[in-house]
Amino acid sequence: MTDRTPDRRLPHIPTLPRRRLLAGAAAGGALAATSLGESAAAGRPASKPLDVLRPPKLRPGDKVRLVSPAGPPGADAVARGVELLESWGLVVEYAEHALTRYGYLAAPDADRLADLNAAFADPTVRGVLCTRGGYGAQRIIDGIDKGAVRKDPKVLLGFSDITAVQMWLWRNTGLATLHGPMIAWSDSRTGPESAEALRRSLMTTDQIVLHRDPDEPGGSVLVPGQASGVMLGGNVSLLSQAVGARDFPDLHGAILLLEDVGEAPYRLDRMITQLRRSGVLEGLAGIALGQFVDCEGAPDTWTVDEMLHDRLADLGAPVLSGLPIGHGSGQLTIPFGVRATIDTRTGTLTAAPAVR
Repeated sequence: MTDRTPDRRLPHIPTLPRRRLLAGAAAGGALAATSLGESAAAGRPASKPLDVLRPPKLRPGDKVRLVSPAGPPGADAVARGVELLESWGLVVEYAEHALTRYGYLAAPDADRLADLNAAFADPTVRGVLCTRGGYGAQRIIDGIDKGAVRKDPKVLLGFSDITAVQMWLWRNTGLATLHGPMIAWSDSRTGPESAEALRRSLMTTDQIVLHRDPDEPGGSVLVPGQASGVMLGGNVSLLSQAVGARDFPDLHGAILLLEDVGEAPYRLDRMITQLRRSGVLEGLAGIALGQFVDCEGAPDTWTVDEMLHDRLADLGAPVLSGLPIGHGSGQLTIPFGVRATIDTRTGTLTAAPAVR
């Protein structure tokens, strides 16, 4: 993953006191089952049941806190994201170091961790929303207060480098989280459809249905079948770097999401090969491929589509590609830690809500 957010000094902001989306009207009761799934294509056994912590949905008047567990965001982009949240009736406050800078990090490790743990522990905060990714989440995740998360589950939103936080939380607490656009908002990349998808994921219990677009980079990869299981994964770079660490999830019986940005096909090949050799991809129920942005290869070498097919098609699990999930335009929101189904015949990914 290559982060391309402009590196510029941010003004000090004081801490405040305080397209493919079809959203079903049903709450997705069957999909919300907590046991991990099975593959209809391969007949794999389900993973053992896991107690899933599904936080309450956000409601108008709820307080959300912005945190920066990784890199520093742009103040103007965050201000636009705050506008959006406030238009939904949410009350927004900033963690102390949400808009500070410490080299390529938002703040020293101890301060970023303290902000995250304070947000999880504060009973008046109902959502913990990350401003951006970048780099740095892996440096602090082992200090997350598991007890506070379990005592008072609340919505956590992020993606990219925040993959590390999400997979750590799943492995250690069972918290269902949201993989979606963060609060350093770009209207040109994430327009009204992205905003509505995020609002529904945060503030309703509608099931989520995403449709495949074969024109997305990586979108031509398809291994036929239907599979159900718990939705996990995220950024390929972060997942490959976490192999052997305490936060790496058990993927047996899971639907694994993969996406990335700014990585040549041979580098992604290396990362996926590491995942294969470590054995963590054995027993997957299915694979969902999101957006692979700016992942072009050199002339006369494999494209990202060709590389993904070569590395994933022989794993014995259905593969659904072209999903609007990741760093590309029109990014939509999906839950992690809840039951999901991919169906290559209909070209859909259907997931239970992360919230209750």
